[in-house]
Amino acid sequence: MAATVFALVSDLATHRVWGWSAGAGYALAALLASGNAPRPAARAAAVAGAVVLPLVGLVVAGLGQSEVAVIERSGRLLATTGSPYVTAPRDVGDFNPYLPGMALFGLLPGDPRWWLGGVFVASLGAAGLRRPGPLLACPLVALPLAVGGVDLPVAGLLCLGLALAGRGRPGGAGLALGVAAALKWTAWPALPVASALVAVRQGGRAALRCAGGGLGTGTAVVLPFALTDPVGLYRNVVAFPFGLTATASPAGSPLPGHLLAAHVPGGTVIALALLTAGALLIGASLAVRPPRTPRAAAGRLALGLGLATALMPATRFGYLVYPLVLAALALGSAHRDPEVTDRPLERLPAR
Repeated sequence: MAATVFALVSDLATHRVWGWSAGAGYALAALLASGNAPRPAARAAAVAGAVVLPLVGLVVAGLGQSEVAVIERSGRLLATTGSPYVTAPRDVGDFNPYLPGMALFGLLPGDPRWWLGGVFVASLGAAGLRRPGPLLACPLVALPLAVGGVDLPVAGLLCLGLALAGRGRPGGAGLALGVAAALKWTAWPALPVASALVAVRQGGRAALRCAGGGLGTGTAVVLPFALTDPVGLYRNVVAFPFGLTATASPAGSPLPGHLLAAHVPGGTVIALALLTAGALLIGASLAVRPPRTPRAAAGRLALGLGLATALMPATRFGYLVYPLVLAALALGSAHRDPEVTDRPLERLPAR
């Protein structure tokens, strides 16, 4: 019902297509679930209607959310100029608020949505998420999968990084989180969370290996562009999404940070101060009470990214996909968290 209403009220063609298709898929899933059909059939109907059919239809029609165009343009810029950024952007269409790694999706053949969704689904599978059907059918996930959501591969890689950290693979965890950190700034808070988890389970050296791998991978991708075009990188990746440019970001969902920036004198500064305070509190919690299991780490990171979503001056409801996906990992992981003993951390075996 909600998807159908969404189709009726939205002024975007992509959202209307998704709303009608998803509404039909959810209705069929509800009908199957109320009868004698097995649950997998109902989940398959929901995923087909909310993800598969609208995705295929929109790709064939050449319709996509603005993020798709940004990725395709950044890929072309990277190939022709060596940088995915316009140094002096003026219009909204000139800005690329993503870190340089995201431009690689614009260099790959075909529509970027296939690659964005593929990385997301593959990462969840590797992280051990059981029964991903309900998550994929959830509107907050299904909509960006169909119309073009850049946050999904980042969220998937965060889950994979935390899962690997919990399995005693700090190097692999750092690599996964580093790749995510090369895509969007939203991945960087995961590095201290994963490092704290590794420190509890395997000790300081393993934690340094995890943090070093993540920082090294992310920095290796971002640093060349920070050195060659620091102004362009700052204007696109920092100033624009934080609402510090003359050109307003279209990310304007009525969440607290945006409301403060839009309606309160000095609201942008207040929102950024609250955002900083929230980050410091999450950081302090990692030192005082570090997460001891991947599920606890996923919950801590979900809380931090949820606060960031609420307090950013330029934000979207779509960013809520981060706490949603991380909560799904915390509740639906196929791998049972090994017990953490009270032995000295240095004596725990490094696997």
